[in-house]
Order: sequence, then C-alpha cells, then structure tokens
Amino acid sequence: MNLKHSMERWTVEDSADLYHIREWGAGYFSISDKGDVLVTPLREKKDVSVNLPEIISGIMARGYAMPMLLRFEDILDSQITQMHESFRSAIAKFDYKGEFKGVYPIKVNQQKQVIETITRIGKVYHHGLEAGSKAELIAALSFLEDKEACLVCNGYKDREFIDLGLYACKMGFKCFFVLEMPGELELILERSQALGIQPLLGVRFKLSTQAGGHWTESGGDRSIFGLTISQIIESIEKLKNANMLDCLQLLHYHLGSQIPNIRDIRSSIQEACRVYAGLVHEGAAMGYFDLGGGLAVDYDGSHTNYMNSRNYTLDEYCADVIEAIMEILIENDITHPTIITESGRATVAYYSVLLFNIFDTSSIDTDSVPKELPEETPDIILNMLEVLKSLNVRNLQECYNDALYYRDQIRQMFKIGDLSLRQRALGDKIFWNIIQAVSDNIKNLKFVPKDLTDIDIALCDTYYANFSVFQSLPDSWAIGHLFPVMPVHRLAEMPLRNAILADITCDCDGKIDRFIDKQGVRRALKLHTVKENEDYYLGAFLVGAYQETLGDLHNLLGDTNVVSIRVFEDGSYSFVREIEGDSVADVLSYVEYDPKNMTKRFRATAEQAIREKLITPQERREIMNMYEEGLRGYPYFEQ
Repeated sequence: MNLKHSMERWTVEDSADLYHIREWGAGYFSISDKGDVLVTPLREKKDVSVNLPEIISGIMARGYAMPMLLRFEDILDSQITQMHESFRSAIAKFDYKGEFKGVYPIKVNQQKQVIETITRIGKVYHHGLEAGSKAELIAALSFLEDKEACLVCNGYKDREFIDLGLYACKMGFKCFFVLEMPGELELILERSQALGIQPLLGVRFKLSTQAGGHWTESGGDRSIFGLTISQIIESIEKLKNANMLDCLQLLHYHLGSQIPNIRDIRSSIQEACRVYAGLVHEGAAMGYFDLGGGLAVDYDGSHTNYMNSRNYTLDEYCADVIEAIMEILIENDITHPTIITESGRATVAYYSVLLFNIFDTSSIDTDSVPKELPEETPDIILNMLEVLKSLNVRNLQECYNDALYYRDQIRQMFKIGDLSLRQRALGDKIFWNIIQAVSDNIKNLKFVPKDLTDIDIALCDTYYANFSVFQSLPDSWAIGHLFPVMPVHRLAEMPLRNAILADITCDCDGKIDRFIDKQGVRRALKLHTVKENEDYYLGAFLVGAYQETLGDLHNLLGDTNVVSIRVFEDGSYSFVREIEGDSVADVLSYVEYDPKNMTKRFRATAEQAIREKLITPQERREIMNMYEEGLRGYPYFEQ
C-alpha cells in the first residue's frame, strides 16, 4: 500500500492505537471524530466530554501563553470516589467487619489547590491527609475540617511538631504520630505528660519484603524509615512502663511507590499482618492498619508488571487487600481494623495535563545529492557516492558498514585539513542519503541485522518544545520515568515524522527521547509535519503526581501558567482558577537577585553608553523599556 493511500485511510482509531490513549487514559481521555483529544472527567457521566483544543483556544483568548498546566478538578473527585467505592464493594463482598479510610500524602503534590480540593471532595468518605513534615502538618490542619478523617504524621518530628499534633488531638482530630525511629517515642511521651494530652500512636514496621520498580529501597532491612521487630518490642515495653500501651493503635508500613506487581502487595500485607497480630497479642489497643502507598498508575497502558505500569485493576487491588488481611486476622481471631492507604500517585496523577507548543523543528539533511559533482571532488567522497548508487535490499549491511567507514575517514581528513568545509558537507549529505536508503529498504527484509534495528532513530527529527523538562517533568529526566505524550489535535491525520522532543533549556539532557509503548520503550514519537503559521500542540499526560513540586529553576525557567477546569453535567465548563506563571523578575528573585536594583544598575550602564556616544537618549529609553518589559515577561518562548 503506497503512502498516499495509507494517509487517505488513516482514522482516529489508528491514532488511538498509535498513542495507546485507550489503555493509559483510564476512561478520562479519548479522541473525537474530528481528531481532537477529549477529556471525560465525570465517572457517572460518560457522555459528557470537553474538547482540549477548544480549551486551549479559550486559554489563549484570555491572554495566557504556552506552556500551560491544565487541571481537571472533576478527575480528582472521580479518583477519590472510585477508590472508596471499590473498597466498599470489596468490603461487602468479603463481609469485612472494618472500614476503609483513605489519606492523601501531601508530599505527592503540595499545591494549595490540590489539598483544598481533596479535603472538600473527600469529606463524604472521611478522606484524610498524611503529613511528613511540620510545614505539611500546618497545611493539613488549616484545611482538614472533618474530625472523622485520619491525619497521619510520618517523618521526623521535633518538639514543635509533636506539640502541634498533640493539640490537634485535643481539638478532636484523629492525629496519629507514627514512630519512624526509636528515639521519637521518648520525646512524644515527655511532651504528652507536659501538656496532659494522650497521644494517638502508630508504629512504622520496616518490611523485609521488597518490591520491584524505581522505589524498591522503600522496603527491606536497609530502608531508612521504620523500626525493626526488636525496636518495636522495645517501644512496647516503654509504653507498658508508662501505662500508655492503649495509645498504640496503628501499624504502618510502606512498600514503595508505583508497585507494578500485585504479588508484591499481597506478600507485604501478609508480613505486616503478622506484626499487627503480634501487637494485638502484646496488649496494644490497635484498630488501624495503614498500608502506606504503592497503588500504581498504568502510565504506558500495557497492564504488565513493567515499572511504568501495573498488572492489576483498582478493583483487584482492593479485593486482594481485603482478602489478604482477612486470611491472617481470622486465623488469629482478631477484630478487623480500619484500613488506611496513602495512595497519592493514583489520586492526583490523572488530573493534570502539561500543554505545550512546538516552535521549531530540525531534521537530518537527506536532500538529493547533486547529479554532477565538482571535478576536484576527492576519491573518498566518490567512493561514498558509489556505495549509495550500488545499494539494494541484498547488500544493506555491507553498504551500511562501508558508509560508516568512509564517513569516519572523511571526518579524519577534514580534521587534518585535507578536505574543505564544502567537501565535508557533501560527504555528510551522501552519508545520510545512504542511511535513509537503508532505513527505507529494511521493511523488505525478513530478518533485520542487529546493527540496523534502530537505524530509523538516527534519522529522527528534533521537535523544539516550549517547556522545561527540569521544571515540569523532572522525573522524566531524573529517573527515566515515562509519561504519555501525544498531539492533542490533528489526530484524524496520519503522522509522518519520527521525532524526539527538545525543551528550551540550554542542556543536552533537556529532551524526551523515550516514549511509552506496550512492548517496552519507543525511541521516537510519531508526530505530524508542523504547518507554517499554524500552532502545533502536544500534551504530556498523568503529570499530577510529584512533577509540580519537584521541578527546579534550570535556566531560570519558572512555574508555568496554571488553569483549573470544572466541568458541569450539561457539558459546559468553567475556568475556576487561574494562576499566572512566574515572570522573569519572579524567578530572578528566587535566586536572590533584586529586580529593582538590577534595573537601576542597567540604567547606569545605558547612561554610560550615552556618555560614550554609543547610543542616543531616545535609544536609551527604548532599551530600558525593553529591559523592564523583559523582567515582567514570561520566561518561556513567546511568539
């Protein structure tokens, strides 16, 4: 089938298959008949969708520029609802006698809007918060109004942290201090006695079970948080001596984040349940079993135990948790506890989309070689041209090897001055024509030699994207995490270019060259040819967890513009929050520059240029206006 015929037959279904949007989209993201990405944020209203390119048009009309972080509050609502309803269903199915209460770990996304939305939406389910620092506890107490919700305090705790948590207990909050290290208990008991307030205590058990994935060291004997069995026994003795063993009511453990294999989750529950049963037999009051985080997000849609996926559904996860707990506790005749999970990633990942435009592209020079070469063309280049002319499907490997040899010889001759600049350019052009021809012929081979399997990657275009990997997708750079990336429009057209994405930072690591694929990792992304004078928009999806708060100021590129959307049942939507991104002055102030002082210094420099007759007073005014406008401007690429 020729290319023209393929392009004519291309449909949005082909795009859906190419970008795997049905698999990772979890029902929230799809493609319209026109070829635009649709967002369906209401779980109970599958017929209500909003058009992403239309939202972009509305954002731009309001004066905001790309890049843009778009948040869908309804997706948060749907995720919290789905988690609690799935647990309720499993509890009913297995006749579990306890209940489920989720808590959201603030560290996953500390933005005020996120915490405000979660506490508001989660009230109906008594969805609580987890604080791992003093600042997070202070934030939690200002937004958590539901006294039935759990407030779990993890991390290192000083006197001020402990006093604040004790007062929270006195005010009626279910505020648990989780013992992370042996020395914490003495300080908690001391402050409890001084203030006359009984604490709610938990203990974090250091699992021997370890899971696969990026965060495997969260479990195991060498994990930095938690108590060993011996240290737990010592804590029990101290509580008995203080006549406060009834304060110990919670067992906590944390297997890790993004656990892809359900078998690891069941194994960890089995181990932790034995500890829970032991604490009950020791006389601790207990009643709460905190499984920590780990519920994974299927970023690549493969439904496997690959680190960017998961081999279970949410319903399977809830059922396995309930069943695994009951197996151990029924055997020990122990009352079923309230189950807590700290599922942060699965709660917020889906609700944020990073939108950005492509402002330029570059490609390998594979223009046709001139029919007639200059008379003084060196033999080495003529030999390279002969390789190109003789190439056919039967000698691809041989031609590839010869091309590499001649290319290296040409480069060496250029270094020592035996070839001119134009001759070197001609040699490069012929070389890339050979590589293109090899790539075009590979499809005709039944067996592709190992050296040629990734040859199309060498021919990839570079699409220059208006965002910073370090600011908006730090996990992509730091740990090689994969996020779904795709165009948000033109999806009824066949994408013809293989591309990698380069951001606007001045850094060779500022790129995305690994993309999701059901079979592993794709080294290039299929994109459309960028049309002149027409914007081309891409989206990075499932970026709500960690990415908004881990970003840095590489090249002084600050926070992007943020818009939050609320969708109504009739399909209309409202821009409920708009947060203007950092200006150049903002990011400079973050690194201790004073924009007013900078303006004053530059004005003096410009005045000196007048005295030296380099510029006129009128030009100074124009230069200063431009400088001050730059300080007020958006640090990203502006058209």
